[in-house]
Amino acid sequence: MYYSEIKDCDIANGPGVRVSLFVSGCTHHCKGCFNEMTWDFKYGKPFEREDEEKILALLEPSHIAGLTLLGGEPMEPVNQQALLPFVRRVKEKYPDKTIWCYTGYLFDRDILRDFCGKYEETAKILSYLDVIVDGEFIEAQKDISLRFRGSSNQRIIDVKKSMQSGIVALLEEPEELSSFFI
Repeated sequence: MYYSEIKDCDIANGPGVRVSLFVSGCTHHCKGCFNEMTWDFKYGKPFEREDEEKILALLEPSHIAGLTLLGGEPMEPVNQQALLPFVRRVKEKYPDKTIWCYTGYLFDRDILRDFCGKYEETAKILSYLDVIVDGEFIEAQKDISLRFRGSSNQRIIDVKKSMQSGIVALLEEPEELSSFFI
């Protein structure tokens, strides 16, 4: 897997101060995408062990709320293969920090019904994620007043509650999101 950027102080992609990993590779090609260069699976640099170590070190301070995965598309099957061992390490080292993942795939339709049946990594990755922001960016539904998403079709999903209940559990703003602060 390749990545385009590691942000060590991100306040736009989840609650609190976060470390964000922008992976490369995306097949959605959303019109108006803010990060079009990351559609290419070979854009940026290879994600290697030293990059994992750097992120783990960046996550250490108590003021860092957690890790956000975005891109590109973290849930592309090839990216899942590289991300699974990494998110496992993050949760083992920092069990109280949250992991958010932005995906253009729909949680219930694409990830649960399709990917979980096709790719062994998907269910395992979900077990380490706290929140998924799902749905493609739709330029006609762009809304800059929304918190943590770019268009009104996108949903902020509590992964743990959704997996336990069997129905998509949406997080509402701002009260429910506050539980995802350290």
